[in-house]
Amino acid sequence: MRKSGSLRAGACAIALACLGLAPAANAALVFNFSFLAGTSSAVQNGFNAAASRWSALFNDNVTLNMTVGTGSLGPSLLGTAGSAESVYNYTTVRNALTNDRTSVNDFTAVASLPTTPEFKLLINHTSDNPSGANSATPYLDTAGLNNRSVTLTAANAKALGLSVTPATVAGCIGTCDAFIQFSDAVTFDFDPSDGIDAGAFDFVGIAVHEIGHALGFTSGVDALDQSPGFSANVYNDVSSLDLFRYSTLSASQNAIDWTADARAKYFSIDGGVTSLAGFATGVTFGDGSQASHWQNGGFGLLGPSVAFGTTLTISANDATALDVIGWNLSSATSAVPEPESWAMMMAGFAFAGWSLRRDRSKVKPVLGFA
Repeated sequence: MRKSGSLRAGACAIALACLGLAPAANAALVFNFSFLAGTSSAVQNGFNAAASRWSALFNDNVTLNMTVGTGSLGPSLLGTAGSAESVYNYTTVRNALTNDRTSVNDFTAVASLPTTPEFKLLINHTSDNPSGANSATPYLDTAGLNNRSVTLTAANAKALGLSVTPATVAGCIGTCDAFIQFSDAVTFDFDPSDGIDAGAFDFVGIAVHEIGHALGFTSGVDALDQSPGFSANVYNDVSSLDLFRYSTLSASQNAIDWTADARAKYFSIDGGVTSLAGFATGVTFGDGSQASHWQNGGFGLLGPSVAFGTTLTISANDATALDVIGWNLSSATSAVPEPESWAMMMAGFAFAGWSLRRDRSKVKPVLGFA
């Protein structure tokens, strides 16, 4: 029988059971949290429970520093995540991904990447679009700074063993890898062990979602979508996940799809041949959701919205996406089953008025260029 009340702590002990995975003996992913003054013990315990799910899934020898708090986020917004980010040379990132391969999917993903110093992409809404300034018509871009640059979150760079310059992010206490904030204007259920109250949101699941953005589940397409009209080379925002972002049109041209429009975009680790999941396509020019998410429709916890009373768990797509961008699945979690209830859960997302969002504010020192 459901417990009454919606603000509940004590989720830490059951976090691994909620994920359905046993803790790995060699897990080494460590989270150091700084909590803003006034952050309740329920929020702190819930966030630690969320972090333990990622620590059970990945065994990278990495320590991440994050600041967490609550505040006023505006209407219909549950949480935000802002990460320190750096720009790296594409060849540097590809070499790091090659050296970091530990799973079958890693080997497939790296094999799909261009071995040249530059990658091809479809882009639109630029000042130098051949179809006219800021035209929505996609065009193939093959050379320039944006074709040889990859932006990584600090956490993602650490997972790949790349140099990271300590940085500050707005809201953080001191230097940090990410700042995550949750709304103080909604009702959260902090204990998913017996389901989520009908009038509340799954705090632990939402915290897992926001940490996922910090780990590298991002898309630079949001920069193009929110600030169009510059020359293509200004947009050196291609993320590691964007290297596996395709459309039918881009795949036919051996390019990734980095456009801001409503055409279907999908996650593929074999050069666009196989679609594993759909991506959201943009708030302004796309489907109304940030491109740094799965498309609504049942693809994973890193979707753009959530319904009341819904329990959130990490899906196979979530795990695969983070695996191929540099995180290493522990031996105990080499296979992550798709939750049986996932499709049913996501069916209600389209009707929810509450959103999960990645903050575009960031720190971007340039590393790896001659």
